[in-house]
Amino acid sequence: MFAGIAPKYDFVNHLLSFNVDRRWRRRLVRRLRPVLDRPQATILDLCCGTGDVLIDFKSVSKARIIGADFCHAMLVSAEKKMAQRDFAPLLIEGDALQLPLGSDSLDAISIAFGFRNLANYVAGLKELHRALKPGGTVAILEFSHPTGAIMKAAYGFYSKFLMPIVGAAVSGSREAYAYLPDSIGKFPRATELDQMMRDAGFNQTRFELLTGGIAALHLGAKSPAGRAGERTVDLLAQS
Repeated sequence: MFAGIAPKYDFVNHLLSFNVDRRWRRRLVRRLRPVLDRPQATILDLCCGTGDVLIDFKSVSKARIIGADFCHAMLVSAEKKMAQRDFAPLLIEGDALQLPLGSDSLDAISIAFGFRNLANYVAGLKELHRALKPGGTVAILEFSHPTGAIMKAAYGFYSKFLMPIVGAAVSGSREAYAYLPDSIGKFPRATELDQMMRDAGFNQTRFELLTGGIAALHLGAKSPAGRAGERTVDLLAQS
């Protein structure tokens, strides 16, 4: 399904989100800036798709940047896009549940709108925790559930009716853009995902609700001292 929409993936995403997805990714970059500023750090963008986050990282980063995705066609599109910008990060085709990377090897891992596509969220979080160095950071930017009644109603109508029609018309795949709202509806709420992260061993977990709760940015750390499950106050920042 993702291979079929890879050529028009970027255009459709920006169109359907009214370019708000760019602002959400900028928030992700700001939260990871302490790691990106370290020349010796290694950061993985998992489920990197066509490479938008990789490009955002490149504009500010001194760290080594790696991209990984399960879909070969997405990586082909990413490689072409990177070449146009004279940028050649390491791109890995692999399963997020079995990363071809050593334990304690990464300073940070980001995932933008790909985590909900994993076959097993618990196994995915444990694999991220395994690959991170002690003290490393994970940042998961994902669709969530709007909080206000008006936003819930408006977004519900848009995602269930308009999004599949527009997505199908532009990309040629109604299946992919019918899958999108269905996968969002089944995805855990922000508080539930925060708890799952703590159960997987992350501490200092927190989340920020974005644009009325349409999306959420989750952050967590792998404890350098083995203390798992700590939680900071949730951040309900609206943008």
